[in-house]
Amino acid sequence: MQTGRFIGKTAIITGAGQGIGFEIARQLVLEGATVLLNDIDEALTERAAAQIGKEGRCLTCPGDSGDLAFIDKVVKRAVTETGTLDIVIANAGITLFGDFLQYTPESFHKVMAVNLGGTFFLAQAAAKELIRHGRGGSLLFTSSVTGHRAHKNLAAYGMSKAALEMLAKHLVLELSPHGINVNTVAPGATLTERTVEDAEYAATWSSITPMGRAATTGDIAAAALFLVSDAARHITGQTVVVDGGWTTVSPSPYRT
Repeated sequence: MQTGRFIGKTAIITGAGQGIGFEIARQLVLEGATVLLNDIDEALTERAAAQIGKEGRCLTCPGDSGDLAFIDKVVKRAVTETGTLDIVIANAGITLFGDFLQYTPESFHKVMAVNLGGTFFLAQAAAKELIRHGRGGSLLFTSSVTGHRAHKNLAAYGMSKAALEMLAKHLVLELSPHGINVNTVAPGATLTERTVEDAEYAATWSSITPMGRAATTGDIAAAALFLVSDAARHITGQTVVVDGGWTTVSPSPYRT
């Protein structure tokens, strides 16, 4: 049952053209929020916003969420067009697989620029605006179970995700006095447009996940919406792992 708990609130979410980000944006709109939906793929952004816009107000913001000028533009647009900014979800990220011994500086810096730099500076720009209007707000970062458990060929990616969780902890010190809470959601194996391209993905992860299935985007969205809702106002600096119990037992998805 929809509660309308985000009526009158404005949210920015990056990397929301499809997958987890799309579902978080959709659920926010269904519950009354105005959402500024970002993705680097302009056509994907337009399609996603048009689909979600059938349920409520969803504005398109195509662009590179790792670009500082673009970040400032999105934050200013949120306030200019809606009169407020309440929630910012830094969901954009890239995954560049590669063997550690062969991983290139170009791949490393690209992962860090998007996953860490984009999140850090979006949080910074948004926090300045939230402090300026003096009503507090919520920041949410998207991490991953790869920040908790090692995955093959994902050293750089996992490193970036672990860093996001530490960023949330550090920001508790600086942003709590302004009524801003900062948390992280860490999805496990999740069925998205990308993962379903692997014919064995769902079966493999269902067999090694204690709850017996991979997550849906709705599972992750449910946790995300709680963390940015008024019900979580006294929760900050925390990471909620949504993985059906996989990190508790950690069986390997790789065949030996």
